[in-house]
Amino acid sequence: MAVSKKSKVKTPILFTHSHPNSIISDQFRAIRANVHFLTKEKTCKLFLITSPETGEGKSTTAANLAVSMAQKKEKILLIDANLRDPAIQDIFDIPNNGGLIDILESEEPFEEVVHQTRVENLDILTCGSFSKHFGELLGNKKMKNLLAKLSARYDVVLIDSPSVLMSPETSLLSTYCDGVILILKRGNTKVEKIKEAKKVLDIAGAKIVGAVMNEK
Repeated sequence: MAVSKKSKVKTPILFTHSHPNSIISDQFRAIRANVHFLTKEKTCKLFLITSPETGEGKSTTAANLAVSMAQKKEKILLIDANLRDPAIQDIFDIPNNGGLIDILESEEPFEEVVHQTRVENLDILTCGSFSKHFGELLGNKKMKNLLAKLSARYDVVLIDSPSVLMSPETSLLSTYCDGVILILKRGNTKVEKIKEAKKVLDIAGAKIVGAVMNEK
């Protein structure tokens, strides 16, 4: 799976929303089709989106893939579990005054913190309040149970997670998901880092279902 960008003009972050008929949007539709193939029997609904290291376009890719899926009239939830460096609230220009951590730590009702976006069929769960114990929160039974409940409410749940080689909680999250999509950046992601990331995910028992190669 590949996403390219040939224009020298800076690409809008939510290109699939602002330019739905563009070549880039077509490429995200191709990625969406591959993921849809995995969900035909409705047994694969939870997907973790990560990268070997930072700066590889992970959050932007997750956001555009979520929009593309929602355009297919599927009910999509995008969760920002990148508690070290959250970006989803900025991409969608929504407040982060309650979210994932508030559900796990303060038992805030999901309905009180989920955001309906300007994109029909797409909901967002931001990371929420800061917690010094976010690693433990993401790796406990509450998180596993929450994802099970949310997967019953949505056609697909995408999780934007921290980079796998930078954050141990990512490998824990991968064990709760049906598949992992690895985001790479051409000319930036080193082969040894890809192999290292795969090894970490393999040890965790994660299922890597594909990779997206971003251009520079």
